[in-house]
Amino acid sequence: MKVLKKLFEYVLIVVLASASALSYELLIFPNNFAPAGFNGIATMIQHIFGINVGYLSLLFNIPLIIAVFFLVNKEFAVKTLVYIVTFSGMLIAFKLPSVDLDRFIYQTDNGTSTILGPLAAGIIGGGILGAILLLNCCSGGTDLVAVLVHKKNPSYNFVWVGFVLNSMVAVVSYFVYDYQLEPVILCILFSYFLSAMSDKMLKGSREAIKFEVITDSPDEISKEIIEKLGHSATMVKAEGCYSHDTKSMLWCVINKDQLADLKSILAKYPGSFASISNVSSTIGRFKTKRKINSPIAE
Repeated sequence: MKVLKKLFEYVLIVVLASASALSYELLIFPNNFAPAGFNGIATMIQHIFGINVGYLSLLFNIPLIIAVFFLVNKEFAVKTLVYIVTFSGMLIAFKLPSVDLDRFIYQTDNGTSTILGPLAAGIIGGGILGAILLLNCCSGGTDLVAVLVHKKNPSYNFVWVGFVLNSMVAVVSYFVYDYQLEPVILCILFSYFLSAMSDKMLKGSREAIKFEVITDSPDEISKEIIEKLGHSATMVKAEGCYSHDTKSMLWCVINKDQLADLKSILAKYPGSFASISNVSSTIGRFKTKRKINSPIAE
């Protein structure tokens, strides 16, 4: 079972890397702007000298992957190698005479709706980045540098290094693309949508709702939570500061789409008080819905 799971992960990485390469070929290169990070540098080199980004990606990333393999994490390095080799190989293959993608390229002759290219590429790239990070993998470049820097100095904030590098790519693109301001703006937009989408992917995969209930009916409410929502709850004794009455507090985390069901349960117990808040991420044994008879960690 573990072997099949690992095989599926590697197949998924290959698919995602291929999709990323296709996005570059159809949405980024034709619209004359440089994306963020090392690939942005590679894209500008390709624009000036005609060297395929696929070769440059291998040149930039292989030494970093080797360093990560020996110094940080072997599985992470191997998965990233699979991603980079697939991504680079597809970019090289797309330039073969036998491959014709012209009919699928998004480009406007008069410059209208140019923003749609980097917008779509940023959203697609962000979704792919979020997915591969969940698979214990990365897209190379600055992410690999960040891993190495964090290994040597865990307290170092690499966010600023990435920000400076992306800013440099945006500024240099002004000179590379015929002294036009539009490529700079497109690079900024791409970077924004890439970060926003990848962040959404990472948080959205584990987002949930946390609620705390002060009640006189903890057994009844917890029973309904288990039977109807498929989650358990943690119960602690509570004492009111004003009346000093003894009550119970239930603490539980549920899925976002179960909020309405939770409210309908609490509505049956009008003497209860509940506070509800968003949880950006969960770690541990939190599932969409558990079986009633399965062991549940509170």
